[in-house]
Amino acid sequence: MIRIADIFKKALPAYLQRYGTLPAGHFRAINAILACRTDRLGAHHYECDSCHEPQQHFHSCRNRHCPRCQSYAALLWVQARINEMLPVPYFHIVFTIPAELNPFALRNKRPVYNILYRAANDTLQQLSLQDKWLGARIGCIAVLHTWGQNLNDHPHLHCIIPAGGLRTKDLRWKHCRSNFFAPVAVLQQVYKGKFMEYFRNAIAENEIGFHGRLSEWEHTEKRAALIDTLYRKNWVVYLKPSFASPEAVIKYLGRYTHRVAIGEHRIVAFDGTNVTFTYIDYAHGNARKTMTLTAVEFIRRFLMHILPHGFMRIRHFGLFANRKRTETLKRCREMLGVTAATSNDKLAWWVAIHKKTGKNPLQCPVCKNGLLRLVEIILPKRRCMLMAT
Repeated sequence: MIRIADIFKKALPAYLQRYGTLPAGHFRAINAILACRTDRLGAHHYECDSCHEPQQHFHSCRNRHCPRCQSYAALLWVQARINEMLPVPYFHIVFTIPAELNPFALRNKRPVYNILYRAANDTLQQLSLQDKWLGARIGCIAVLHTWGQNLNDHPHLHCIIPAGGLRTKDLRWKHCRSNFFAPVAVLQQVYKGKFMEYFRNAIAENEIGFHGRLSEWEHTEKRAALIDTLYRKNWVVYLKPSFASPEAVIKYLGRYTHRVAIGEHRIVAFDGTNVTFTYIDYAHGNARKTMTLTAVEFIRRFLMHILPHGFMRIRHFGLFANRKRTETLKRCREMLGVTAATSNDKLAWWVAIHKKTGKNPLQCPVCKNGLLRLVEIILPKRRCMLMAT
């Protein structure tokens, strides 16, 4: 399998020569990916208890942008969420922004992405509280993705919500009347209004910077024309079919919440100069195609999706908000007549992998009979692989 690290090793000097600078966040992510599962991060040394063959497992970097470290992180996250899932159907909603806003998001990631979360959640909470639709307070798990299949910038928010909520007047559970509590057209209009209000306020308060290509929008008249265009556009909100069960939600979240811009399984060729990868062309019947980019352009697109340091990509709102979540969900279960699972034990890494794949990573790969026994832990090396410029 071709690794992202292989592309960085070969083409990063050409990328730096062309673009010249490497922001701190990009530096951290690249360093982590280059070091992942190498002696740079140390290792666990094992020995088979049957054939006594030595084995070495290098440590992972655990960086959230590393495609090799997300499976275990997803397993742990899903395990923590299992006890919180309510025994009701769940809906999947996707909030997008018009392409005209992509340059603003790319150069103002933190404020624009925060606006996306706020507008989407406020839309769902406002409509769900109206008696015309549901008349209850709902929960929401929101996951940010910033990419499209071709690695270009395409910020959108995936939201998972239960088909019902707690009525504010008596805290009793209320199920959705139909497949969903509000029509998509209503969601689109309310969401557009809220996003644009927050976006305009952010500009007025100088939270949005007009860097690089955005300098043309510093002129008040041009910016006003852009805002008028955005108000006239039809903002896309997808409402996908509900999940069959909470178990289906868990399986979905497990493969979705910790995705990175591109998985290494999609990279089919790299000759040192060009990278070829597969993608799904949604505009032409979901056909699977291949795309070839120069390695420098591939790195540029990959780095577009590095999130700001400390930015929370998975957020919980409403009934699922961190504040009073345990108390609120306990009330929900009482109203639904169910009890919560009590296991909060964190699975060992090898147990989690065995549970997901059916393969025991501690089984000796040589004799296939014995189990690997830990002999020694090698600590990480304290040296820098790449200097920021």
